[in-house]
Amino acid sequence: MQDNATEVTAAGIARLAGVGRAAVSNWRRRHADFPRPVGGTETSPSFALAEVESWLRKQGKLAEVPLRERVWQQLSGHPEGPVTALTHAGCLLLLIHDRPTVWLEVSAGSDERLSEMLPGALREVFTPRFGPESVVNPAPAVNTPAAVNTADVVHPAPLAADAHTPSGVHTHPAVNTHPALHLPTGPELLPSAPLLRGVAELAAELGARQTFEFLLGRHLDANPRQYTLTPADLAALMADLAGPARTVLDPACGTGALLRAAATRPDQELYAQDSAPELAALTTLRLALQTWSTVRGAVGDSLRADAHPQLRADAVLCHPPFNERNWGHDELAYDPRWEYGFPARTESELAWVQHALARLKDGGAGVLLMPPAAASRRSGRRIRADLLRRGALRAVIALPVGAAPPYNIPLHLWVLRRPEKAPAQPEVLLVDVGQFAGEGRGGPDWRPVREAVLDAWQAFGRPGRFAERPGLARALPVIALLDDDVDLAPARHLPPPTATDGAEQLTAVREHLGETLRLTADLTPPRADVAQPARWPLTTIGELARGGALMLRTGGNGGHARVPVLTDHDVLFGADPSGTLPESEEEAVLTEPGDVVVPVLGGGSVARVIDATTGGAALGRNLVLLRPDPAALDPWFLAGFLRGTANNRQASSYASTATRLDVRRLQLPRLPLDEQRRYGERFRALDQFERALRHAGRLGEQLVRGMYDGLTDGTVAPD
Repeated sequence: MQDNATEVTAAGIARLAGVGRAAVSNWRRRHADFPRPVGGTETSPSFALAEVESWLRKQGKLAEVPLRERVWQQLSGHPEGPVTALTHAGCLLLLIHDRPTVWLEVSAGSDERLSEMLPGALREVFTPRFGPESVVNPAPAVNTPAAVNTADVVHPAPLAADAHTPSGVHTHPAVNTHPALHLPTGPELLPSAPLLRGVAELAAELGARQTFEFLLGRHLDANPRQYTLTPADLAALMADLAGPARTVLDPACGTGALLRAAATRPDQELYAQDSAPELAALTTLRLALQTWSTVRGAVGDSLRADAHPQLRADAVLCHPPFNERNWGHDELAYDPRWEYGFPARTESELAWVQHALARLKDGGAGVLLMPPAAASRRSGRRIRADLLRRGALRAVIALPVGAAPPYNIPLHLWVLRRPEKAPAQPEVLLVDVGQFAGEGRGGPDWRPVREAVLDAWQAFGRPGRFAERPGLARALPVIALLDDDVDLAPARHLPPPTATDGAEQLTAVREHLGETLRLTADLTPPRADVAQPARWPLTTIGELARGGALMLRTGGNGGHARVPVLTDHDVLFGADPSGTLPESEEEAVLTEPGDVVVPVLGGGSVARVIDATTGGAALGRNLVLLRPDPAALDPWFLAGFLRGTANNRQASSYASTATRLDVRRLQLPRLPLDEQRRYGERFRALDQFERALRHAGRLGEQLVRGMYDGLTDGTVAPD
């Protein structure tokens, strides 16, 4: 079977050839034999991948399509869509992971033979991994309304009885009538046969798990607005707060980050449910490839169509959809899960809290990511009060801004415990780690966040009185919170840092600001002399790369080196490396002192020279690294000219919502090395001035905020 069904866009062709999209447009105009469109639209046509590969090779523009790129293009251009292709690929990778010799037998022969034999081979893997219901032909699809986010699609189904079990007894749920994954048939697999052979080849190079992570990561990156992701650092913190657990449930599993963080041993049972069918299937496969635990994935809205009604889990982790009014308020009024009160239409998050408690065994722990409004809205005060009285809500933790989507809001963590008996003197732990917010959009400083939260939580669980930590953590008797508002926002109950500490900190900030301002004044550039516009001969980054004067690398999608990752936000805001990459066998691109790093998205003219402190960090996504030959190019000269506004404008392309920089089109003057170094010294001085200005601005904001706070809370005198 020829792989002519796989289509590729102009952007995909550009990635295959390592050029900008403008080059592809030029090829179409200048070469009469360029492949004709086979699909898409007039403004965004698509082409047959096989024809494109053949043309690129014939033109000498492509010696060989990289295996990863070829597989990705086959997947993204699959005739049934990328989600179906990724699901078929995941099924095959699970077979290779669990029974590698079976694939060798199945893959011998034609594509038709492969598609006929593969379902039988997959059956032997599906049954033990996902349960017998996964190999039953699926019921007809249920039409669903449009989703607000990945957890909002509704799949109506009768609610099963929600009978509770005796304390300490674990029961398995009834047969899952809405399994996330179904055994694909031969006719369904036949169009995917070329893709599956490529996926198997890639798995031989990377490993089955790493191959699926690579393809899934590319799919998520290509569709960022369709998925709400839970950052790995936050997921790990939530799993640690829940503690060790044999059975774990995530009723709004998304891409499975929370269950992956909780899957630490092979004897676990992982229960996942999501209202988006494609997400539930991909997450079920992802979890099966990540662990030898039993995985039970299901499709459906957990509030309306709970797939695990009789489960009593050791732990429930959940990042539920926020502010959803259509959560089932009208049809679920008499549901037995509302032990602590019937949630108002505007309190969907409190419905998820009670769903989590209903699925926990006595003494089981739940951790939910919550919007801050859920801690203080008047419509939820009675439910909050009952959660406190009965000891079900154990802690509320205010996270820094940027911890998870939506990134502009300081979200909360609620730590739950299903009460075994009513506590004699119940207390609740309130923690606020907002002070550890990161700079710009780089996210929080997770190390101190993690240490502060876990230290406070572990101390709260030990016998004896909790030692109050001003400005950070406090254990309050429940009775102190049971007023008319039952406001659980930690910042409203934590004592401020001691006045002495506050005054000392403000003095230190003021002194530091004064030193920085003096440095900034010393670094201010001298008066600019008027000169005639220069008429240099120009070259481009692409020409320099082809001539060997510099090496060009792009940021990766993963790596096995566990090192700090320099993100595009770090470069834009002058911050230290703050990111992470998915773990895979892909070779990470590591920076070296003297490299020049350029962001390709956002439309800003920014270039950063890597210094000794940043060297060794991995290159993140949406970044291009330029490594100049020191005998030909001065790095500061290179970075300085790349930042020119006119230079960036002519090398940028514009889409409806974003600007992308084609680094190869950026221009440099052809100058002798000595002259380059003269310019380089001036550019280095400007960079130091810019850093000093940025640092002074941050210190100034800190001083102003501290003075306002000190004057208004009485810790600073007005005289």
